[in-house]
Amino acid sequence: MADDVMFTLSAIDGEMAERIRTFQWHGSAIGPIETWPSALETTLALCLNTDIPSAIYWGKDFRVLYNDAWAPIAGEKHPWALGRAASEVWSDIWQVIEPQLQSVVTSGKGFRVVDQILPMLRGGRTQNTHWDYSFAPIFGPDGVVLGVFNQGNETTGRLSAERALRASEERLEYALGASQTVGTWDWDISNDRVFADARFAKIYGVDQQVAAGGAPISEFFTLVHPEDLFKLQAAITDALETGAPFSQEYRLINAAGSIRWVAAQGRVTRAPDGTPLRFPGVSFDITDRRVTETALRDSEERFRAITNSIDQMIWSTQPDGHHDYYNQRWYDFTGVPRGSTDGEAWNGMFHPDDQDRAWTTWRHSLATGETYHIEYRLRHRSGGYRWVLGRAQPVKNELGEITRWFGTCTDIQEIVDAREILAKSREDLESEIEERTAKLVETQNQLRQAHKMEAVGQLTGGIAHDFNNMLAVILGSINLLEKRLARGETDVARYVDAAKDGANRAASLTHRLLAFSRRQPLQPEVIDVNRMIAGMSELLTRTLGEQVSVETVLAAGLWKIHADNSQLENAILNLAVNGRDAMPSGGKLTVETANSYLSDEYARDNAIAAGQYVMVAVSDTGTGMSAEVIAKAFDPFFTTKEVGKGSGLGLSQIFGFVRQSNGHVKIYSEEGLGSAVKVYLPRFDGDAGPSGTVESERRTERGSASETVLVVEDDERVRTFSTEALRELGYSVIEAGSGPQAMALINAGLKPDLLFTDVVMPGMTGRELADAALSLISGLKVLYTTGYTRNAVVHNGVLDNGTDLLQKPFSLDQLAEKIRKVLDE
Repeated sequence: MADDVMFTLSAIDGEMAERIRTFQWHGSAIGPIETWPSALETTLALCLNTDIPSAIYWGKDFRVLYNDAWAPIAGEKHPWALGRAASEVWSDIWQVIEPQLQSVVTSGKGFRVVDQILPMLRGGRTQNTHWDYSFAPIFGPDGVVLGVFNQGNETTGRLSAERALRASEERLEYALGASQTVGTWDWDISNDRVFADARFAKIYGVDQQVAAGGAPISEFFTLVHPEDLFKLQAAITDALETGAPFSQEYRLINAAGSIRWVAAQGRVTRAPDGTPLRFPGVSFDITDRRVTETALRDSEERFRAITNSIDQMIWSTQPDGHHDYYNQRWYDFTGVPRGSTDGEAWNGMFHPDDQDRAWTTWRHSLATGETYHIEYRLRHRSGGYRWVLGRAQPVKNELGEITRWFGTCTDIQEIVDAREILAKSREDLESEIEERTAKLVETQNQLRQAHKMEAVGQLTGGIAHDFNNMLAVILGSINLLEKRLARGETDVARYVDAAKDGANRAASLTHRLLAFSRRQPLQPEVIDVNRMIAGMSELLTRTLGEQVSVETVLAAGLWKIHADNSQLENAILNLAVNGRDAMPSGGKLTVETANSYLSDEYARDNAIAAGQYVMVAVSDTGTGMSAEVIAKAFDPFFTTKEVGKGSGLGLSQIFGFVRQSNGHVKIYSEEGLGSAVKVYLPRFDGDAGPSGTVESERRTERGSASETVLVVEDDERVRTFSTEALRELGYSVIEAGSGPQAMALINAGLKPDLLFTDVVMPGMTGRELADAALSLISGLKVLYTTGYTRNAVVHNGVLDNGTDLLQKPFSLDQLAEKIRKVLDE
């Protein structure tokens, strides 16, 4: 028997065959090889000659023998497990498999289990694993079970993948189900059957059961606008013939005759021989986007109408002085082709003797932010030169940084001629006084008119500034709206609302010749930074594109901070976009959070306060920056990007926001290895209160007649609106047109529950009125309102602590909510 066993082992290659041959079996529970029974020999030969993971549990102790394929199952216990009792080898799962082994021995019947959970000890910790395996009895000559033959495989990875797939499918269905404006379809081309979900059927006006059961594609064309049908069918044919992606926008007419816009996207899948098989895709309801685009075009047309209706030449530049806009009056005056004076080419339009002087003055204004004011000779379309008055003012953001310049040119040739005449000697003037009197009167009228037009030009610059900001909101919202819709995302309500708001504000400005340069104060709130970043992850992924892999590493137990939520979101997004631009061939961008402590030494070196901070880091694997670039990175207008690719204000804006929030920002970078920008904001130790990141459903808050509001507003129209709105909301309202009038009412015995006052008023400001009223009425609530901020209630860009402010213009819902909030504090 021993010779047979040794002969069998010598004929088998492999690690375990060799280990079994050389193992010291003398003194073991199995005994020397020469004593092994034929049943063990036969089963061992079967075990060692198969590629399937196989093992033998032999004898009363279930001693373990196994093949090469089974060795990885033993893991770190291999080769120690050879010849040892199963209770030792599988001490971590013995409570599971011991009854199974005993059952085989007792019953003489094998069995198989699928996806059995086994809590196995791996790498020093217990992990739940899943297995498919079988146990079969090994019989001796007398029919007694001598051992158990085992084969099996681990299924942990497969089950994890299946669970991940199911979760992904559930998330997709949940995302699509959250909106009724996105539908999916799948066209079985060979059978001409389109299968669609309920959302798609609703959009196209098709019965849901018909869509779910499949219908010819022609069924879904019945509502397509006749003018769009041919183009749609041609695009489908092209996708079928060429395999190009299908993407079309067209109109649907419902039974009531109303029109809705939809966008459809899909791609044909083909058989190996190229035959089109299936055509799946999605459809979006884009009616709101189309309405917004129409509003944007109308707003742009109104802006052009305003600028082109003014006699002055109006122009605009980027912060670095690059000219990028002229109104029609410029081209009418100069006669040059459109675009020929963009950039720095404008200086060539001046008289050669004036060019150096004009350039020097302009550069000084760009460097200091001072108003540009100069007279020079500008080439006229006639070929000659005429004197003009050039003026420009900077437009600044809430951080005081210049974002754009708006300027005017006013033809003052006749005024200059008049000055030259006035400069002549008295004798010459006396000889010419009679014939020039009429001319002087006319010239003086023109001078006054020029001054008036200069003032109008300044106002126009302000109007153009506000229009530019509003159009930026509209364009930005529509761009994000287009991108999200193009990617199949439907969470776009905030972009539509933003664009509509911008369009409404732009429309109102066409009826006014006054604009206010608004400095928005920071509005800090308690922020859960981890929640904010988690909410931004999809926006970051979509914004950065497929070439950039986005990873978030969010620290557990992260502290709260007290900062402006919108400014922080913009800072993270700007840093992410900078990281993407530093990775032109793609790469990895990581957003990380951590609790940090800045030591006294570090704080002293960086001019900040030592203590606890929340750190937000945005890092990339891009080209990196040199030490020279890092030293200048936060300087306004400094950029390493190509002309037109960046304003050079992104990092300086982030720096200003962080500093204004009593924080710190630091750049770490190595050329060729990537960059990391770390933002430190102070930890918030107070009561977090309700989260500011979750918007509750808006509702109109109402008051009662027992609550009296004193409205103080010098503008009669605004006062009328505020008064009527508050009465509509149920409050008792007393109104006054000035601070003194309000104080007269209070001195006469009026005791309102709330003082609702404008900040900037002639005679007595809102702050002075509030201080005077509070000295007479204990517990009086005060709500300020203003069209622009002043130091009366805002300091260092942040609203004074304990001060409530409602910015103009405001809606009825905003007024109701703010009044209610102040009264209930």
